[in-house]
Amino acid sequence: MSNFDAIKLSVEASMPNNTVLFDDKGMPSIMVKIPKFKISDVIVGGSETTHPAFIVDGVEKDFIYISKYQNTVIDDRAYSLPMQDPRTSVNFDQAKQFCENKGKGWHLMTNAEWAAIALWCLKNGYMPRGNNNFGADHSAAHERGVATLIGSDGRTNRVATGSGPVTWAHNGDSSGIYDLNGNVSEWVGGFRLNAGEIQVIPNNDAAVTGTNQTSTSPLWKGITKTGNLVAPGSSGSLKFDNPLKLVETITGTPGAASSVFQNLTKSDTIETIPEILKALGLYPAGADLGGDQIYIDSTSERLAYRGGNWATAANAGVFCLYANNPRSSSSTGIGFRAAFVDLP
Repeated sequence: MSNFDAIKLSVEASMPNNTVLFDDKGMPSIMVKIPKFKISDVIVGGSETTHPAFIVDGVEKDFIYISKYQNTVIDDRAYSLPMQDPRTSVNFDQAKQFCENKGKGWHLMTNAEWAAIALWCLKNGYMPRGNNNFGADHSAAHERGVATLIGSDGRTNRVATGSGPVTWAHNGDSSGIYDLNGNVSEWVGGFRLNAGEIQVIPNNDAAVTGTNQTSTSPLWKGITKTGNLVAPGSSGSLKFDNPLKLVETITGTPGAASSVFQNLTKSDTIETIPEILKALGLYPAGADLGGDQIYIDSTSERLAYRGGNWATAANAGVFCLYANNPRSSSSTGIGFRAAFVDLP
């Protein structure tokens, strides 16, 4: 038995919902195994259909596997390991490639997967805290992680992956996914804004290794107020306007806008919010979401990152969404994490 196999057995014995997955070079990542659930399991009054995070290329998956930790990069490959300085200063396409370099089934965590976890947290009454106030949580200053980056002002910026208390895990337990609130924001795939239009890659098809998510990809689809997926630019497709509101037709001046996520509003022409927007964490599915913010820019293509960073304070959280920067954005406050699905 190799040392890595022994680690896998130890992890699974102590935390049955955790596992160690190996990439095509035999290198390990610690992952959290998320069982399939229905939309009704996480959204009150939701449909009995499977949440889109578990539908990949038309096939329902019994499990998705999410990196337990924000990722570091070794030899151009993303890894989920504890007590590491998370890799930052990567743009969207670089983060996606680092994940896909690991082999079949590996991919940049998608927006559908992120939303599934966030909705699970909401339904189960546990909203994780994290490093959103210079090494600590803004609401619990005694909760701190192990510093890995100190700012010029002497304050902690980033902390080591998983170094915070269990309140920084998505389920409030050591078996959970760490640092979804703060530390560094995380690129997610399968969702973008294009001139304010909400566009997605259907279900969790962005989890297929190598899925085309370029600016000109034919896979992007708009969403109508009835929840149908349509060609981008179709009449009546849903958009975010400035000031921030969900609309069918943009009337404001294109530009940046923001709102507390749970206070997001819609135009009167949208009688009912389509369930897909709630399932994808693009419109609030309930109240009591804290101060998590949504930021958009309706001028051109904008990719998404989530969670907030070490300085975001109350604005950070599992429902925090940044859709206001181009895919070329790169900073010390933006990282990512890989996920995995079994592919035929």
